[in-house]
Amino acid sequence: METVVKIIPCLDIQNGRVVKGINFVNMRDAGDPAETAAAYCQQGADELVFLDIDASSVGRSIHMDWVKAVAARTSVPLIVGGGISTTEQMESLFNMGATRISLNTAAVGDPNLVHKAARLYGPERIIVAIDGRKNPPESGLHPYEVLTHGGQKATGINLLDWARMVEFTCAGAILLTSIDTDGTQNGYDIEMTRTVAEAVNIPVIASGGAGKLEHFYEAVVEGKASGLLAASVFHFGKISIPEVKAYLKNRGIPVILETQ
Repeated sequence: METVVKIIPCLDIQNGRVVKGINFVNMRDAGDPAETAAAYCQQGADELVFLDIDASSVGRSIHMDWVKAVAARTSVPLIVGGGISTTEQMESLFNMGATRISLNTAAVGDPNLVHKAARLYGPERIIVAIDGRKNPPESGLHPYEVLTHGGQKATGINLLDWARMVEFTCAGAILLTSIDTDGTQNGYDIEMTRTVAEAVNIPVIASGGAGKLEHFYEAVVEGKASGLLAASVFHFGKISIPEVKAYLKNRGIPVILETQ
């Protein structure tokens, strides 16, 4: 049976507002979180990802107030991340309506947190987000390196080694963002996505760089992604979710259509 590809808008939250930048910087306002969530649900989003992007970089926990407002307006699975470092926080978020939790910086610092959370809540409810960048061959660094703290801190960790560890700790999926392509609208990092997807046996959600319909198709066929996350093209009206789904359907990619 073919895997249905999910179309997932990503909403970065900063100071209680949806924002979007390029390469994780130069943020601009993109709307109210709850209103934006409701609009994407009406458009046919399969899931929504909300990330409190300042939480880890400034050393605070996720702000819960906007989570409550978003959950009240969301009719599809809700993935929440940013500054989550304890199972107590996860419990609170699940009680507020979050469907799945996304761990990033805290998971790198303590991989056992992922295993503990997966054991408590089930692997399907725990996602590990990986922010990666490509290093030039002459740098002497790993070809792909893991970054943390909202993409601001280089770790020296080999991205493929970390992806395999994430699978070993029983996470249900990987949300893979290329820092190099994020917000550029020049296409997903197909090589990075494919390399990770081929290295693990859990779903990989591609993130960072969608700018036209062909990019979504390439991420599935060439990048072997199981889910497609995008932000800029959706937030600023360049492409709609129904357009993406119709395009993929016409090219033979299984998606969930509202008429099905």
